[in-house]
Amino acid sequence: MTQPLLRFGVHNFLNASPLLLPLKEQGVDMGFQLFMDSPAALADRLKSNDLDLAMIPSVEYFKLADTYRLVPDICIASRGEVGTVLFLAKKPINEISSIAVDNRSRTSVALLKILFSFSLDVSIHSFPPDLESMLVDHSGALVIGDPAFKLNDLDPSITVYDLSEEWFGQTGKTFVHAVIAVRKKISLNSIQKKFIQQAKVEGCKRIKEVVRDYKGLAGVNIEILEDYLEKKIEYDFDEVALDGLTHFNNLCYQRGIISKKFPIKFI
Repeated sequence: MTQPLLRFGVHNFLNASPLLLPLKEQGVDMGFQLFMDSPAALADRLKSNDLDLAMIPSVEYFKLADTYRLVPDICIASRGEVGTVLFLAKKPINEISSIAVDNRSRTSVALLKILFSFSLDVSIHSFPPDLESMLVDHSGALVIGDPAFKLNDLDPSITVYDLSEEWFGQTGKTFVHAVIAVRKKISLNSIQKKFIQQAKVEGCKRIKEVVRDYKGLAGVNIEILEDYLEKKIEYDFDEVALDGLTHFNNLCYQRGIISKKFPIKFI
């Protein structure tokens, strides 16, 4: 009897596209049915058993780490300025009372709370990623992913903070934005596990092709997109990335963002 395809969720931002290319070409042959959605939506779908494995925000992995296992050797990370996790402030940090945050992410919201000393009564509101509407009634806005490439001609009174750069400046560590989590009862065979890891290697060798075929950022300079994938995003889940993820996990627990801390475990 043919085994059912494993439902594999990958987020729909440019930084996931090198992995997507081999998955689209060979995923079914390797036993995967591909689904694309925002990071937050994928986390919800994995939690509800609508997916078997998914690329999810790292903070969402922390919340249910006892029920998930991570695919080793692959993540989405950065080490310094990344340009796609931006906090835009109309006022000094200590004067901000209300923040609109991109409704497609959760790790960046946690990171925002860790990095900045906002007033105790600051309110946070989930919003679609449209900067103009976000800043109408709020003094700060968090925008992630592809829309950040289109934030041009900003009012000079707005201060832009790159959260990955802020994290590296404060900690000196890699920041892991997303991981591939597998539900505990789901088994990947050795061929499937190797395929996911090789998809990362193959996709990173085909960056020019990835950017050329990517439809989500028409009008943005191709060289900017290539530089982003080649130099600003890191995909290796190595010891340095694990150290950064562990540190973020510890800080999330200390700040009450997660109620319990689980050990990080791999398949």
